[in-house]
Amino acid sequence: MSRPARHDRRRRGTEPVRLHPKPDQAFLGMPAFPDAARVALGDQQLRANLRHATHTIRAKRLNAVGEMPDWQDLRMAAAGIKDETLAHLDDYLVQFEQAATAAGATVHWAVDAEEACRIGVEIAQRHRARDVIKVKSMATQEIGLNEALEAHGIHAWETDLAELIVQLGGDTPSHFLVPAIHRNRDEIRDIFTERMGQVGRAAPDDLTSEPRRLAEAARLHLREKFLSTTVAFSGANFAIAETGTLVVVESEGNGRMCLTLPDVLVSVVGIEKLLPSFADLEVFLQVLPRSSTAERMNPYTTMWTGVSPGDGPQEVHVILIDNGRTRALADEVGRQALRCIRCSACLNVCPVYERVGGHAYGSVYPGPIGAILNPLLHGVTDEHDAQLPFASSLCGACYEACPVAIDIPSVLIDQRAAAVREKAHHRVPTAESVAMKAAAWTFGDAKRLARAQKTASLGRGVARHVGWLPGMLGGWTSSRDLPEVPRQSFRAWWSQREDTATVKALEE
Repeated sequence: MSRPARHDRRRRGTEPVRLHPKPDQAFLGMPAFPDAARVALGDQQLRANLRHATHTIRAKRLNAVGEMPDWQDLRMAAAGIKDETLAHLDDYLVQFEQAATAAGATVHWAVDAEEACRIGVEIAQRHRARDVIKVKSMATQEIGLNEALEAHGIHAWETDLAELIVQLGGDTPSHFLVPAIHRNRDEIRDIFTERMGQVGRAAPDDLTSEPRRLAEAARLHLREKFLSTTVAFSGANFAIAETGTLVVVESEGNGRMCLTLPDVLVSVVGIEKLLPSFADLEVFLQVLPRSSTAERMNPYTTMWTGVSPGDGPQEVHVILIDNGRTRALADEVGRQALRCIRCSACLNVCPVYERVGGHAYGSVYPGPIGAILNPLLHGVTDEHDAQLPFASSLCGACYEACPVAIDIPSVLIDQRAAAVREKAHHRVPTAESVAMKAAAWTFGDAKRLARAQKTASLGRGVARHVGWLPGMLGGWTSSRDLPEVPRQSFRAWWSQREDTATVKALEE
């Protein structure tokens, strides 16, 4: 097909434009958000899938939250507990380690992703594991655990249905709660049919796109993994400092299988997941399910404290990871992002996320919370992280939906300022920084500003015929009309008005 013809098809939207980072590369090589979003906007199937899914979840969540007359009180209580925990995080972490160790668990500390992966791989190798099973975990995705295990010849199998779809599809998650939100039923059927047989029990030959049939195929495929694997990896929704207990809430039952059947359990937990006491769960087990799956309570809530002789895994490891969290904790405005309980409520109400999906953010943490969490964890020296705070309309819907009252718009503005300050430190000035300095120089002196306005009015006739501007200014004219330069500046009009008034007064 000739280039013009292919271009025409894309412009008409008949050729799919996809943005699927590969799991073995994580998000390496992905373009920064503006370019990635442009690609995502051209994927009509993706936009249709996202719109249907986010609107459905959003409506159900509103009903679930509306049942709670004290919802705002619960939000504030959850935020207060998290803030108190973060204010004394060092003490609670030590308390958790002591309690978990006393219960028979082995607690490891990892300063970054590399150290966490090294610990996880060493545990799997010590038990000669060639395969491990996993329950959905954002922390293990964040550190790239699957890729680290694979590099040492150890295959990690996801057991959450949506994660299984993503893994078999050679894809990466695009949503906290619904990682395969960018896939529809027909696509899922095709993935199961083509890939299941290559890595285990094959899908039935007569598999349809009916949800019940798809779930059955996944269940039979995973059952073999559960019964033949001796090492499991998990994350945790909460870690209780008082008792050393870890908590996982889920909807499918795969988590409970992972947490009880294997001989060895390794849990990778971010240090911000701490709660001071068991009683604090009362608040979070109300706000989390209603905000995430729009349920009054999760179907499965599994808790474990160390090792129970003769019951469940007989070797339990907990890897507590920092990986930038203490950096975020040091940010006075941004530390509230560490309250996040990964419910995804902010994603489902975000007009930007609804249109571009999760992959455009280039991170395991997409959406409004990802737009602040990534730069807080990593800084804004990298182009990808520096662009994310600008991936928002600042409508404030994310704050209204957040069950722990994270003021995401305020943090976005603060991180935008950090990104601008970072650019100012560049030895080679950017076009934007030169333009801003020129504007500051012009606006810094009244006479300079008057001369600039007068010059602009002289070019009024030419500007009337300009439909677009080159370079970075083209971002304005590509979606807006260039405003007409007024015949007279306010300063000139005011001066003329004063002169007229003076003459009139003299005549009187």
